[in-house]
Amino acid sequence: MGSIRARVTAGLCMAFLATTLSAQEQSTNRVAAKTDWSVFVEDDPTECWSVSAPKETVNTRDGRVVAVRRSDILLFVFYRPGADVRGQVTFTGGYPFAPGSTVNLNISGTEFELFTEGEWAWPATAADDSKIITAMKRGAEAVLTARSARGTQTKDTFSLLGFTAAIEDADKRCGG
Repeated sequence: MGSIRARVTAGLCMAFLATTLSAQEQSTNRVAAKTDWSVFVEDDPTECWSVSAPKETVNTRDGRVVAVRRSDILLFVFYRPGADVRGQVTFTGGYPFAPGSTVNLNISGTEFELFTEGEWAWPATAADDSKIITAMKRGAEAVLTARSARGTQTKDTFSLLGFTAAIEDADKRCGG
């Protein structure tokens, strides 16, 4: 069931996130900053998202810290009313994840599993999105641990300061 959602959502995610990354780089679509989270809006099609970059990143291989090159590392929650997407959690680690691997998301000791495809990861169901968002509203940080296709273990720590205000703003701007 999880992989079905992942496959159905993958196309939407890829198109949406290409727009998201472009918008973030240009920052002309940024409509609000809420401490460590930003809110972006796109009009055609209508989509809104809150996004943050990690405060800390640690990369290890064989138990040793290593320097690796990664592209943008971002944690999103997005809304696309035309596709009936409301509050989907998405993570990009800035590299292709190991095939068949999952990403561990830890929020104040509560763990969640994100499924991967290429450079993207997201929960299996909308119910899981909702549980993660609830935990993120209550938590102080989100730690995402993953493995790259090259075998590097990554640990990215995101601040949740401003998270609730950012997702409420994004949801409101997309008709919520």
